[in-house]
Amino acid sequence: MSKVATMHELYTMSLRDLYSAETQLVKALPKVASAAKCPELKTALQEHLKQTEVHVSRLEGIFKMLGESPNGHPCAAMKGLILETEELLADIENPELLDVALIAAAQKVEHYEIAGYGTCRTFARLVGHDDQARLLQETLDEEARADQALTVLAEFMINARVAQQPVGAAV
Repeated sequence: MSKVATMHELYTMSLRDLYSAETQLVKALPKVASAAKCPELKTALQEHLKQTEVHVSRLEGIFKMLGESPNGHPCAAMKGLILETEELLADIENPELLDVALIAAAQKVEHYEIAGYGTCRTFARLVGHDDQARLLQETLDEEARADQALTVLAEFMINARVAQQPVGAAV
């Protein structure tokens, strides 16, 4: 890979990172959703999978506008976040506690994506791609809503119920 020398190249590299992150997430979310016990969490994760597929498609459209390929920049951060989630799946046997951990893991992913989409949106504006900036803002707004939905599930349903269990008790 050649050195990044221009804002346009940094923008394209950042888009590729997001594309890699989203495609990795499409592969990982079904396993995470199937592990969730709480029906509302399971539904939220399944809905986010559908939304993530739209995000992949939207990014492919941006690459088409740019006349570029979306491939070529693997996202190490998403790989790490997915690995952490897989470790939770292996290490937590209590299904309700696992739901708490899955929400936390999903929010880490959302926060990473929010940062990435916000950055790419700004880069798009800087290099004069306002049409692409609008598409990236649309995804950024969707990621923020997904994060908020996870917060509501955590704070008003799942976390409090698990936290009220006696130490060492099966939930």
